[in-house]
Amino acid sequence: MTDTTSTADAASVAGPVPAAGRTPVRRGRRGRLSPGRIVAWAVMAAIVLITLLPFYWILRTALSTNSGLAGHPADPLPVDPTTGGFERALGLQSSEEAIAQGGSGSGLRFWRYLLNSVFVSTLITVCQILFSAMAAYAFARLRWRGRDAVFGLFLAGLMVPAIFTLLPNFILVKELGLVDSLLGIALPTMFMTPFAVFFLRQFFMSIPLEVEEAALLDGAGKVRVFFRVLLPMAATPVLTLAVLTYITSWNDYFWPLMVSYSDSSRVLTVALAVFRAQTPTTGTDWSGLMAATLIAALPMLLLFGLFARRIVTTISFTGIK
Repeated sequence: MTDTTSTADAASVAGPVPAAGRTPVRRGRRGRLSPGRIVAWAVMAAIVLITLLPFYWILRTALSTNSGLAGHPADPLPVDPTTGGFERALGLQSSEEAIAQGGSGSGLRFWRYLLNSVFVSTLITVCQILFSAMAAYAFARLRWRGRDAVFGLFLAGLMVPAIFTLLPNFILVKELGLVDSLLGIALPTMFMTPFAVFFLRQFFMSIPLEVEEAALLDGAGKVRVFFRVLLPMAATPVLTLAVLTYITSWNDYFWPLMVSYSDSSRVLTVALAVFRAQTPTTGTDWSGLMAATLIAALPMLLLFGLFARRIVTTISFTGIK
């Protein structure tokens, strides 16, 4: 009798038993569409749309003909779809074909400019990361007289507008005989920047001293501790800084425009401006210009797509696992 009563009480507490063949539906708060969540999703969709709209318009212009763009400038779809703009940007069209399709007829040495941009951006990124990491380690771990004062003076460079340094840098590069060369373009930002040193110094200061002391007790020197212990632990901030540095150097325009005068040292951003200046009598070759712009932006889009997820998911790190 007692067992029967206990079973009945348990059944009444548990609630009604679902019918056979039916799965109980659990409705949590997460599955409900509240007005606030609807507004949030609408705002996010609007932001994504606004962000992607310029890229779509560039693609639409690149796939159109110049005559079609002049006749239907507000058409949301490509007008007279063609790949002629990409062919002119890559130098795959003859002068006669380019002129017939609204181009200037002047060839764009796209692959040479692309190689120059890759070389300059890679050189700046590798050297800046290496030297900035060493300077950050010196400011974070090494003890020497006047360290904090020197670091404060170094950080003051963040408040100096970049345009103020263009003329002194140009005079220095000219005196070194590096004008119209790829090394001259990379030199001003090749060694280190205040932001990069500050960024990496903050990470090195967050690593517990026990990690470095353990390596020193094992007989490792300061240089070996930096390269074999601390630098591998800084993989996440180094990767983040490398991506930012590469994108910044790739998009730089004004300084390469001041230094480079020929195709041998002209980077892609400056080459696009030269391509824009080669305006034919019929008007600007918008189709070819947008095609070249899209191709120039494609490496940065791929770089962001490859590393953005890793940067976001591993931004929280620690010194000891």
